[in-house]
Amino acid sequence: MVSRGQLTLKLPAPRVAALIASGVGAPFDAGKGRPMKEWVALRSLPQEEQLALAAEALAFVRTSG
Repeated sequence: MVSRGQLTLKLPAPRVAALIASGVGAPFDAGKGRPMKEWVALRSLPQEEQLALAAEALAFVRTSG
């Protein structure tokens, strides 16, 4: 989804933590005052990298049921 102008994806919590630690993403807060562990708001990335992460997120949500 796009939230506040940023591509926001649901990924496994360890992957989200790694993306945040590397500076690729930022914690996503849905307005409840605390970041969601499995959601990351991506910083500006080349389209190819965004698409790869979106595909990764799609595979994750398909298996996390």
